[in-house]
This record gives sequence, C-alpha cells and structure tokens, in this order.
Amino acid sequence: MKVDILSIFPEMFTGVFGNSILKKAIEKEIVDIAVTDFRQYAEGKHHVVDDYPYGGGAGMLLKAQPIFDAVAAVRAEETRPRVILMDPAGKPFNQKLAEELATEKQLIFICGHYEGYDERIRTELVTDEISIGDYILTGGELAAMTMVDSIVRLLPGALGNSESAASDSFSTGLLEHPHYTRPADFRGLKVPEVLLNGNHAKIEEWRQMESLRRTWERRPDLLEQLELSDQQKKWLASWIKLDKK
Repeated sequence: MKVDILSIFPEMFTGVFGNSILKKAIEKEIVDIAVTDFRQYAEGKHHVVDDYPYGGGAGMLLKAQPIFDAVAAVRAEETRPRVILMDPAGKPFNQKLAEELATEKQLIFICGHYEGYDERIRTELVTDEISIGDYILTGGELAAMTMVDSIVRLLPGALGNSESAASDSFSTGLLEHPHYTRPADFRGLKVPEVLLNGNHAKIEEWRQMESLRRTWERRPDLLEQLELSDQQKKWLASWIKLDKK
C-alpha cells in the first residue's frame, strides 16, 4: 500500500511513523508512507496556503490551488486512490471502514488547519470525508495518524500474529474478551479456572460469552447492529433477567 499525507506540519509525523508497528511495516515494505508539505506547491513568492473567506467571517480557509497541485503530484497514475479529507463533518471512522480502506492500493490524506477548506477541494478532489469523533482538533494531522495506524495494522504481515487483528475489539462486532497471563494467582486475584484446564472448546465458549458480556455492559449500542446466535441470545437473556432482580 502507498499512503500519502498532505500537511503543512510534516514533522509531526516523525515520531509516530518511526516507532512500533508502523516502523516495522515500513521497513518490511508492507506500506510506503510519505508526508508532503503542500506549502511547497503554493504559488507566489511567500507560498501562501490560506486566505480570507468570500462573504466575510471568522478564520482563514485553505486555498484550492496548493491542494489540487499536491494531490496531482502524489497521485499514482496506475491507481485510483481514495482521497481522504479529515473533517469533523465527515463520515465517522470505525473498524469496518478501516478494513475497507486496508484493501486499497493508495490512500491520500489531506490534513487541514485554520477554519476550513475551499469547498472546491471537497467537491472536486475528495472521495471520502472522514471524522474520528465528535470533537474539534487543531488540525487533521492527529486524525490522519490515528487512521493510518488503524489501517496499516490490518495489512498482511504487519502484525506478528496474523490472528491478532481478526480478534480485536470491533472486528467481530463485539468488544474483545478479557485476557490473562502468568502468574495464575496474583495477590489473591486468580485467573478463571476455565482458561487453565486445557479444554479448548470450553475456553472458546468462555471467550465468546465474555466478549458478549463486555459488549452488553459497556457498549450495548453495538448489539443493535448484530444478528446474535441462539446461544448468545440465551446468555443475554439470563444477564438481563439477573440485572432486573
């Protein structure tokens, strides 16, 4: 995968892309990540990337010309890249969308600052407007970092264990079950016995049950989107009955 990020603060990405899973994915050539300062594409002596909005109003807007030229420069000719605008008014980012984007050959992220964008960027260049939450950040850089991390870890070979991503919270529609490691008894706090008996069928059943329980307790809204099995419905009904007592 090729990932291009357009930002006027490219130095912000150095630490994130130079460590951990992302660094290893780059070194293994699983992903090619490039951060481009789109200010270098701005016309004029001072390379100005923003201007006042027509009609008045507070703040400055990113001009169309630098963004259009920067996208043209990084766009790979043989691909039809998804051009992603980081925008609080965009579609909410989630695991399903991360999995979809992980199948693309090239992603281009546009990180804005100031009050917003010239609307022609949105209407003529962008394929996806995406938000990582209902709050406002100073710029799109932190949002782009979050998305890139979430997407790259899904690429084949990015994680040491190929099953890790598949069992993550939200990948199955449910939150992930609890995990334990040694010692089995830590200051009187014991690992559930089912995890110690070597019965893999029972262990899998326990994990499925606890995954459902955790989702019901913490994110019941997720259950509205799922088609539960008969066994899951029985577990859920028993917990609801106990909760009402």
